[in-house]
Amino acid sequence: MTALTATTREKTGSKASALYRAEGKVPAVLYGGAEKAATALLLDARDFEKAWREAGESTVCTLETLSGTKDVLIQDVAVDPLQGTALHVDLYAVRTDVAVEVDVHLEFVGVAPAEKELGGTLVKVMHAITVSALPRHLPHVIEVDVSELKTFDDQLLVKDIALPEGVAAVTDAEEVVALVQAQREEESEESASDVAAVEVEKKGKEEAE
Repeated sequence: MTALTATTREKTGSKASALYRAEGKVPAVLYGGAEKAATALLLDARDFEKAWREAGESTVCTLETLSGTKDVLIQDVAVDPLQGTALHVDLYAVRTDVAVEVDVHLEFVGVAPAEKELGGTLVKVMHAITVSALPRHLPHVIEVDVSELKTFDDQLLVKDIALPEGVAAVTDAEEVVALVQAQREEESEESASDVAAVEVEKKGKEEAE
C-alpha cells in the first residue's frame, strides 16, 4: 500500500501556502475519520507526487500523522496549470469496513475490429465510472476490452465491463462507454473532391508545359 507522511500545518492562507511550496511542501487538508473538524497538514512534495502517480484518486494510501496512522483516499488535487504540480491536496479518511464510492479511470485495451477492419473511429464516451467497494478492493484503473466492437452497431455499456471482485458499478448500467463510429460520408466526398482537384491542377500544369 502506498504510504505518505504528514506533519501539522501551523499557518494557513495563500501567502503561507506559497512559502510552504517553496520549501518543497504541499499544503493538505484531511477530512473524515474520528475528527469532526478538518485537519491542516503538510506533505513532502516529491513523496506526494510519487504516491499520486501510484495510487491516483481511487486507491487507499496509508497516512502517517502525529496522531496515528490512517487509511486515506486522495480526494481532490489542485494542480498548477503551467507546471502540472500539486498546489493543494484534499485527503479523506476512510474506514476499512465501510464501502466507499469513487470515480475510477477507465483504461481501454484490445483492438476493435470495427476500427481496424472497417476503418471506423473508436469513440471513448466515458473515461471514468463511479464504483462502490470496500477500500481494500478499490482498483487503481478498470480495463475495458474493446475487442467486442465488431460492427458500427455494437456498443460497450457499463454493464459489459468486467469489474474486479468486490467492486460494483454505481454508474447506470445502460450508459454507453465506447463505440466505433463509421467515417462520415461527407468527409469521404470531400477527400475525393480534393484528390480530383489536385489531379485537374496537375493535368493543367502538364498541358501548359
